[in-house]
Amino acid sequence: EGRRVLEHLTVMQNLIVGTHLRSDLGQIQNDMDSVFQIFPMLVRLKKRAAGYLSGGEKQILVLGRALLARPKLMLLDEPSMGLAPIVFKVISDALRTVNDERKLSMLLVEQNARIALAISHFGYVMENGRIVLQGKAEELRKNEDIKEFYLGMSISGERKHYRQVKHYKRRKRWLG
Repeated sequence: EGRRVLEHLTVMQNLIVGTHLRSDLGQIQNDMDSVFQIFPMLVRLKKRAAGYLSGGEKQILVLGRALLARPKLMLLDEPSMGLAPIVFKVISDALRTVNDERKLSMLLVEQNARIALAISHFGYVMENGRIVLQGKAEELRKNEDIKEFYLGMSISGERKHYRQVKHYKRRKRWLG
């Protein structure tokens, strides 16, 4: 959260920080190479001070650093916030790859339902701190209420304009 980089350190130094609790020194270089494969832009940024990176570059650096720590579970809080769609596409593709290849579990907290359901396997819909709906992401994408209330689509599949969605007069089956 917040793209916290060590601004005065280089990108490479920030990545090394991600390995500081590891004892398997022989595997670190392989993992570093893996991070550079997943995020090739980090290779050209190795010597740049992290404080001068763009928001998207910082987000990628933070994810690379987190992967180098070899977590069992990664919590991602609004990873799309403030990023250009093309940058988040790179990140979401990388997250899918890591999830599939490394079998790394991820808990994604995301307000953008379209993005969340596109990269998730399972989802929970929360309103006012309560879980009101849950299921496989594919099932949630097909749910008529989710389509209408969170994806802005009508029952016929057409996209609705923001002003057409009646926020206060919505019929939410799960609240009734």
